[in-house]
Amino acid sequence: MLPLRGLKREREKLFPPTPREEATLYSQLVIVFRRLKRHRTAMLGGLVFLILVLVALLAPWISPYPPNETNYGAALQGPSPTHLLGTDELGRDILSRIIFGARVSLQVGIIAVGIALTVGLLLGAVAGYYGGRLDDFIMRVMDVLLAFPGVLLAIAIMAVLGPGIRNAMIAIGIVSIPQYARIVRGSVLSVKENEYVEAARALGTSTPRLLGRHVLPNILAPLIVRATLGTSEAILEAAALGFLGLGVQPPTAEWGAMLSGGRNYLYNAPHIVTFPGIAITITVLAMNLFGDGLRDALDPRLKL
Repeated sequence: MLPLRGLKREREKLFPPTPREEATLYSQLVIVFRRLKRHRTAMLGGLVFLILVLVALLAPWISPYPPNETNYGAALQGPSPTHLLGTDELGRDILSRIIFGARVSLQVGIIAVGIALTVGLLLGAVAGYYGGRLDDFIMRVMDVLLAFPGVLLAIAIMAVLGPGIRNAMIAIGIVSIPQYARIVRGSVLSVKENEYVEAARALGTSTPRLLGRHVLPNILAPLIVRATLGTSEAILEAAALGFLGLGVQPPTAEWGAMLSGGRNYLYNAPHIVTFPGIAITITVLAMNLFGDGLRDALDPRLKL
């Protein structure tokens, strides 16, 4: 019998590591970052999103007024030196509410994507690796979820769970699970046929270790891109639920709820809905630009 080191050398001779396995995580990140730097729109989107994150984190210190402070004497005022973006129907400073609303929107987007990514990763990996009836059952359930429009399904889930920010994150996360599950399943079906996976299986590697060490690291690129783009979709869905009164409840500042509250004053005070709408547009556009650039940077077939 060969010693363990000899067995490892023989395995490397028979199944030499792929270029992806030879490259360290640091070198891969450097390559991706260099490619991403050449994508100007992606860098612009990433910079805007980073600024939004900083604004959300520093909201208590940079907000000119408390977000829920009312001043009925200053209600429905337009932009002025005192209130840069004007006030709403209760005299609350719109700029302050947009700044604090960024915290809510980013929180909902990131956590909802985290829920969808975690569950979709598990379901897609199991379906793609084992196949057979288990694969058929999981994918048919995902197809049923995909048959409903996303916002409509989220509204139905919210009707069962009740309104609130926590339930909104759960509902948006559930709606997004099928997309991640299908991506993971397709990637696992492709990766599991590679020689290094067959070699690890022949050496008796356990299934969890095989998936965690040899399969999942090689399917992260499409998941990262999907999670980036999915964050912008989750923010839009959170705004839609807030507009319908099913998301964040008053008086918490949230962009969709601000649009809903200002729709009755659209003609005599359009700034109430204009600025929250601009905030949603900028955030979603920034995430989409960054996601497109990240997709190109992670694709070795493209030359940036």
